[in-house]
Amino acid sequence: MSVRKIPQQLVPLALIFAVALAALFIARKLLVPATFGDIGYYRAAAVGEIASQPIAYAGSRACLDCHDDVDQIKRQSKHRSVSCEVCHGDAAKHVEAPDQVKPIKPIGRGYCPLCHGYDPARPTGFPQINPDVHNPGRACMSCHNAHNPMLPHAPEECAACHRQIASQKTVSRHATLTCTTCHETPEGHRSTPNLIPAEKPKTKELCGRCHAQGADSPPEIPRVDLETHGGRYVCWDCHYPHFPEAAR
Repeated sequence: MSVRKIPQQLVPLALIFAVALAALFIARKLLVPATFGDIGYYRAAAVGEIASQPIAYAGSRACLDCHDDVDQIKRQSKHRSVSCEVCHGDAAKHVEAPDQVKPIKPIGRGYCPLCHGYDPARPTGFPQINPDVHNPGRACMSCHNAHNPMLPHAPEECAACHRQIASQKTVSRHATLTCTTCHETPEGHRSTPNLIPAEKPKTKELCGRCHAQGADSPPEIPRVDLETHGGRYVCWDCHYPHFPEAAR
């Protein structure tokens, strides 16, 4: 009866595997902290080290002891969920010695754009501005009360909140159209946009004011037969209104 020989390749593979296990065991002993896993899947000693660090933030409740008048204003504003220390910095030392340590006052133009500078990733309707053209040279607090930053007057341009849409429309063939050409915008929408939304078109007849056969519009504007063009679909199922050249 013949005995099968062990394949020659298995010997070096077994040696490599054994060396790898030994290296893993040694690395675990040398590199893994001694308290790792004692009370969870992390270094247990980190809890005490963090607890021993000096307290830097006091929390908004500590501010109420002296600034309840400011809190009353802020509580009614859109900044009510923003902690005081987000804008004024860590305040634990100020709470301990209010006369000796004063909090930061961001009075320039560099701080507010961290939240309100134009960024297409921000939600539609979130107030955004282009710091380069929005009242250049003037501090934000010259027009806005930071604790209740309601606009000194309602925005005159929709781009104040819809900057991304305005930027798209600027380079499209609809650039010269005002937003209210297509959107019915109640007056209250400018001051309370979340409560009073602007109306969006519901039928293709609105686009037909300019694009239907026989429409009273300049001859260079494309025309379609509203009865047959697109069938049962409305125009914006295929065309993006703010950049209609790009069909969906």
